Amino acid sequence: MSPSTRSIVLALVLGALLAPSAAQASPTQMSIMMDDDLLVYRDDSTAAKTLSQMKSLGVDTVRVTVLWKTVAEFAKFTKSDLAKLKGSKNKRAREVARRQNKRFKPANPSTYPIRNWDRYDNLVSAATDRGIRVYFNVTGPGPRWAHAKKPKGSTALQSTYKPRVREFKLFVTAVGKRFDGTHRDENGSRRALPRVNMWSLWNEPNQGGWLSPQWEKRGRQTVPASPALFRKLHQAGYQGLVASGHRVDNSIILLGETAPLGSDAQTGKSPMRPKQFLREVFCIQPDGTRYSGRAAKVRDCGDLEKGPLSASGYAHHPYTKNLPPTQRDPHPDALTMANISELGTLLDEMAAKTRGVSPNLQLFMTEYGFETNPPDPFSGVPLATQAKYNMIGEYLAWSNPRIASQAQFLLADVAPVRRRPKTSKSYWFTYQSGLFFRRGQPKPAAYAYSFPFAATATGVDPATGAPSFNLWGQMRFLRNGVADVVQIQWRPKDNSIGWVTVGDPVAIDHFGYFTAARVAPAALAGEWRGTWLRPDGSIGSTSIAADGT
Repeated sequence: MSPSTRSIVLALVLGALLAPSAAQASPTQMSIMMDDDLLVYRDDSTAAKTLSQMKSLGVDTVRVTVLWKTVAEFAKFTKSDLAKLKGSKNKRAREVARRQNKRFKPANPSTYPIRNWDRYDNLVSAATDRGIRVYFNVTGPGPRWAHAKKPKGSTALQSTYKPRVREFKLFVTAVGKRFDGTHRDENGSRRALPRVNMWSLWNEPNQGGWLSPQWEKRGRQTVPASPALFRKLHQAGYQGLVASGHRVDNSIILLGETAPLGSDAQTGKSPMRPKQFLREVFCIQPDGTRYSGRAAKVRDCGDLEKGPLSASGYAHHPYTKNLPPTQRDPHPDALTMANISELGTLLDEMAAKTRGVSPNLQLFMTEYGFETNPPDPFSGVPLATQAKYNMIGEYLAWSNPRIASQAQFLLADVAPVRRRPKTSKSYWFTYQSGLFFRRGQPKPAAYAYSFPFAATATGVDPATGAPSFNLWGQMRFLRNGVADVVQIQWRPKDNSIGWVTVGDPVAIDHFGYFTAARVAPAALAGEWRGTWLRPDGSIGSTSIAADGT
């Protein structure tokens, strides 16, 4: 699937809303992709092939979930675990478990079952070989012994209930040590593993499926609980990274990884909207003043006096579900791609009112995508709509100078839940937001990802009466830093004269982006394309956008 053989035909028309000047755009745009199913939970061969495919599309960075309970499996056995190993048949297993308990030091990566690290060791090495940065999201849920026991009658989820903060710090320390650039792989090449220098701590802490309780009754009052839990986890996790040689001055360490939406419910597992969650993290009331007295005490606001939430930037998942990226959620506390600029404003307000966070943090969009129909008839958008929405999201991220990355979740659709009826919504519970179908066929979004291109009508040329346009795109499939140009061409929709080159070639920037202003050669309905020329002068890759006239 080399991009040089692709012809991309996308009828994408962007309105005046999407027309900032290049001077306003972000000077750095990291292309992040996440697909744990292919990269982490298959075999090494699948991961390697996936990385190569991602690289061919132009991926800079892969976001990888380092799941605490996966790495810590069989690292420590509780009394309950040992009690289950009764009888002569289990004698050897019981002795192995006791020896493991004796040797286990949670901050020492070499004391975990070595095979538990293999999927991460091999992935980091394979990604580094291909020039792809690995970004670790270290998160729970953790093993059972690393969580408090859920009280009877609680609506929270036991697997995510109150992670033990000290244990998380030790686990992050172990991960940081293993990937500090000096640790040798004990059962692989025996060489030092590559250093990981991009991190985040916990995933979607405002969702009960990742952290609970979201809300908790304290005395006679029900108060947000997950913000304080997350605050402690981030502070402890950051200490673990520092202890293992990673700090904000030599690595990218992100705060947040928040989900975009939430609900009005106040239960242990009901999701909290991100703006409310962030205000609570920094102990700020809805009216903008700081909590004090008992209200501050029940929210553990004293944590903020122990030190800030050190971070290089803020990570967010700006999904709009199946709505256009320009259509905001009706609730003011939601944060999607449509109102993402409000995230920076809110963080700056928190920085001005507390010592909790540095001002002017960069924003990283680290999870984003749209499910398609086919294959999902319940939650998916049409295939062409996915390509269009993805590209509009790309454009919105690029045009915001504070946003440092945009993400794609996933590379390929995930297999459905086969134990459910095929005609049920639960059958499609898994994510179908891939650029490719599960069996490898590309969707239009795959082509749009490797070479997005858009034409925005800006008016009519007074001299010729022909329409004028702003053109924007990215030759993402080229390696970052390559000096190259794109040729802008136009033709009438009836193709009566074929493609006509309009203006001089346009240089791309470090990340392959380009912008241009052009007037159509005639006062006719037509379409524009950007073309990339091979060194021999032949057309290598083409992306077409209807001009909307």
